[in-house]
Amino acid sequence: MSTQTQAAPDLNPVFKAALWMTGAIASFTSMAVAGRAVSFELDTFEIMLYRSIAGIVIVLLISTMAGTRHQITTRSMHLHLVRNISHFTGQNLWFYAVAILPLAQVFALEFTSPLWVVLLSPLILGEKLTKARCIAALFGFVGILIVARPSPDSFDVRLLFATGAAIGFAGSAVFTKLLTRTETITCILFWLVLMQAVFGLICAGLDGAIAVPSAATWPWIALISCAGLVAHFCLTNALRIAPASVVMPFDFLRLPLIAIIGMLFYNEPLDIFVILGALVIFGANYYNILSETRSVAAK
Repeated sequence: MSTQTQAAPDLNPVFKAALWMTGAIASFTSMAVAGRAVSFELDTFEIMLYRSIAGIVIVLLISTMAGTRHQITTRSMHLHLVRNISHFTGQNLWFYAVAILPLAQVFALEFTSPLWVVLLSPLILGEKLTKARCIAALFGFVGILIVARPSPDSFDVRLLFATGAAIGFAGSAVFTKLLTRTETITCILFWLVLMQAVFGLICAGLDGAIAVPSAATWPWIALISCAGLVAHFCLTNALRIAPASVVMPFDFLRLPLIAIIGMLFYNEPLDIFVILGALVIFGANYYNILSETRSVAAK
């Protein structure tokens, strides 16, 4: 009797995407916790300075091991500059927001970033502003209003920092899309960490004093640096395996997770309006993704 060996079947693409998104969710969440931990010792510019220095080491090490350092060019420096100014602004506002606001509110407003991309793309990329994109942007704005509740009694002006972070990330995403037409990921990441290290050094030094992290703070900085890179690596792989319409619901799990962390470790109350507003924002994003998917399939 002969014995036949059957190869194990490949994992379901959705399941593999879910595994990658688990890594992304854990990384984004740990970066928020680490950002709050170091905020008591460093200001946002100093956080960005030390995070970017660690990022330079990581990018150069990985690109050397992968043999991609030769891909670093200087031919699109104007786009790198605009992209990294936008990202530096958004990231600083995000670190400031996680230090002063309930974490669930920060994450809820961060989910509006794709909707800001919808509004910026026609201006920068020349993309058409379709009916579906307008509807998505409108409902996303409604979600913002639910989260922020802009009335004299309940509006918190500090929410503008989280909203500004989402806009900064959107600008970064749009110019990243321009850069990917001619540059590799190694090139984009190198100029990201290098330019933001310079921006951080300049801004952190404006007051004439740059705080040096204590021994207890360095591990948090390392976590911030690694988590940012790992989060986007995991997210990219998830999107490579499965459609955005499948991946995005997993990303939304960041909100209840960070809300529970905020409640357990920082005594932050669970706000039903934040959850409701985030659901509306998620729905707007998901509607836009489904519309884009159907549009491509119809061509």
